[in-house]
Amino acid sequence: MSTAEAAVRLGVKPATLYAYVSRGLLGRERSSDGRTSTFDPAEIDRLARPGRARRGRRPATDLVVPSALTAIDQGRPWYRGVAVTDLAATRTFEEVAEWLWTGRFPAPATAPSGAALGGTVPAAGPGGPAPWQAAEAALDAGRRAQAALPRSALPLERIRVIAAALAAGDELRLELSPAAVTAAARSLIAGLVDCLPHPGPPPAGGGSIAGRLWGGLSTVDPEPGLVGVLDAALVLLADHELAASTVAARVAASVRADPYAVVSAGLATVSGTLHGGASLGIEALLDEVDRPERAATVVGARLRRGERLRGFGHRLYPDGDPRAGFLLTRLRATAAGSPRMAVVDALLEATTRRGLPEPNVDLALAALAHVTAMTRGAAEAIFAVARAAGWIAHALEEYDRNIPIRPRAVYTGPAPGS
Repeated sequence: MSTAEAAVRLGVKPATLYAYVSRGLLGRERSSDGRTSTFDPAEIDRLARPGRARRGRRPATDLVVPSALTAIDQGRPWYRGVAVTDLAATRTFEEVAEWLWTGRFPAPATAPSGAALGGTVPAAGPGGPAPWQAAEAALDAGRRAQAALPRSALPLERIRVIAAALAAGDELRLELSPAAVTAAARSLIAGLVDCLPHPGPPPAGGGSIAGRLWGGLSTVDPEPGLVGVLDAALVLLADHELAASTVAARVAASVRADPYAVVSAGLATVSGTLHGGASLGIEALLDEVDRPERAATVVGARLRRGERLRGFGHRLYPDGDPRAGFLLTRLRATAAGSPRMAVVDALLEATTRRGLPEPNVDLALAALAHVTAMTRGAAEAIFAVARAAGWIAHALEEYDRNIPIRPRAVYTGPAPGS
């Protein structure tokens, strides 16, 4: 079936049809020139059954949500039609966040050519770049809130507390116009970073988000090249279509929860070990390896104990996670000769010999945290700060859509009244 025929059969727009494809719910065949797609009628019929997409206005129970933000296609993710790896190579995290939120890059940044990015990119918007800084009163509240936690608290646990403290200090947080939401987002993300405990004086709010985040996760003086790798990681992790934490964030936004609550919903979900928390175990694995010559021994011992090695393979990228490949390549080039990078490479060599899949972005994040001697749990904190930008972008779409997401359960208990 053609795209138009399949969309009519399901009663959805073509954009929704491609959302099914990117989530792995529907396969498609592409023509040799890549310009047209066809679909298996049997798969379309399966999706058209009750409980799937329906004709007419989208009901609140439909969890396939049209979105103009991220597509997973051709073996890699794209933000608004631009390959994520191209953005990570040419744009800062702040610029990419604005791109997700508004579809434009902030001035005075000069947009790279469409050919360089794999698509046409609008020019920068009017005016100078908006400040990424939280109010001093909000920073004071956030710092005090996280300071009350035990010294052993992980960065992500601190970030969750900081988000709640920042929300309590913003009396205008329920103003949900796009301009108000993006202003709150800049302040919120800056606050999450600046309220983390820093070994030196608290940051004054200047500098990049990546540079300020480095100070909250590492006691090592920042090297510009490695801060650049951290910035690229934030770009690569800013969004990933409808991941579990993004669904939670969209549900919150769909009932008009404020941006702080949206991010808090995402933070609660991203901590799961099957989501952003996966990198915590990988950090422990790298610490256990310690020296390159121990990699095979440590991996072998874990496999003999029947433990699963996290950080390898991704169901959406059977040929390898392009985000991991990009990040590990940048890390090797910047940290060449580092003993800690040698540990990462020895681990990857040992797992390759045992036939494990290619590394995914969780392993690449853990490798970044390991090479830069960041504190335990730094990788999941990087993930969360990056993804906050994506959660806000999805919230903006939900505020505009203005339809509550209200799933229904398929009841499997005793018959009522029995």
